Amino acid sequence: MTRNLKRYYGHGDFHFITFSCYHRFPFLRAFHARDTFISSLSAIRERYRFLLFGYVVMPEHVHLLISEIPSVTPSIVKVLKHHVSVNMEKCPTPLWQPRFYDFNVGNEQTSREKLEYIHNNPLRRGLVKNPSDWPLSSFSNYQPGNAGLIPIDCF
Repeated sequence: MTRNLKRYYGHGDFHFITFSCYHRFPFLRAFHARDTFISSLSAIRERYRFLLFGYVVMPEHVHLLISEIPSVTPSIVKVLKHHVSVNMEKCPTPLWQPRFYDFNVGNEQTSREKLEYIHNNPLRRGLVKNPSDWPLSSFSNYQPGNAGLIPIDCF
């Protein structure tokens, strides 16, 4: 585990966030777990009003590209993880690794790079042949005339 982890908030940056299931076990491979995660992400986003630019739910981890707002830091991840755990039937204990990775994204070029990384994650892992084939990501939101599972905010 990383010691002396520093997080930087208050600059209005976007945040590229990654967090994993406990011991990277593929808990999110199950349909119910994925559905619970998607509904939890939607509910937490609505409650705390952060902007969501991209996401992908993989079998054992999640990537998010979100905004920062003064009243909510990316530690909102703790709230999201808790919400999923509470609302998931037959939830393994623990479900999540205790920490998360947070990378400040300060410009549009880096935002686009992180979004491309998010959308290509299932392709790189060999789970699909095209990012559009993975339903648990924001990729389809960026395609004309398509809507994903969760509305996103385009930058």
